[in-house]
Order: sequence, then C-alpha cells, then structure tokens
Amino acid sequence: MATQIDKEACREAYNQVRDDNSDVCWAAFQYEGSRIVPAQQGADYDDFKALCTDDARLFAYVRFTTGDSMSKRSKFILITWIGENISGLQRAKISTDKTLVKDVMQNFAKEFMISDQKELDQEYLCGELKKAGGANYDAQAE
Repeated sequence: MATQIDKEACREAYNQVRDDNSDVCWAAFQYEGSRIVPAQQGADYDDFKALCTDDARLFAYVRFTTGDSMSKRSKFILITWIGENISGLQRAKISTDKTLVKDVMQNFAKEFMISDQKELDQEYLCGELKKAGGANYDAQAE
C-alpha cells in the first residue's frame, strides 16, 4: 500500500514551528499505518530527542536560532530519524516517503538523515547551520 500524508494536519504543525510568535520549536511526524501524521511538538528540543529511539522512524521539522553577534535569525532543519532496529524494507521506504514530507515542509536550510543519537546534538546541528548560513561576523577580531 502506498504511503499517504495528512497534508492539512502536517502543514498546521509545520506552520506552528515557522511562527516566530510561537514557543513551538519542533514538530515530529510519524507513521500511523501507511499514513504520515503529526506525532508531537514542543518547545524543548530534548523532548524531541527522547522520541528518537532505536525502534522509531520519523521526520521532524526543527527551528534553531542561529547567527552571530550582529545578526540572530531563525533557521530550520528537516530531520529524518531511522532507529537502529528499523528493518531494511522500512529504511528504504522512508527515503521515498520523504518526498511526501518535503511537499509540505518546503523551507529549510539543511536536511539530515540520522540514526545515531550523538548526531542529534544541538551544538552539532547549529554548527552545521552556521556553516551553511553565509557571513559569520564572529570570526572577525573586534
């Protein structure tokens, strides 16, 4: 059976993460049978990391505030989490299903496919965003 996505519900969760006036900084999307639906969302990134278990496969849209001393801004990432205990068939399927997710979540600075908890480290992800972000005025001597 082909995977489907609940576009309206996922778009609503996506928009809450994008809203600068919202405390929501992440939204996770999981499989419910053959459908991708919003799972949870929240203001604490550690709560999202707790969802990333060895038996889980999910997508997440996350907002981080990055920048340097002269410019702070929100940057967004798309994470595909594939736990260590996920079967080969499900691993292959998540790669093709990602196109459904990207149809809803179109604006992000960087995309990550992760299956190791260490790679979910916020400092690491923000560092990658900073590299992708262009000008970095912190590198200049004051």
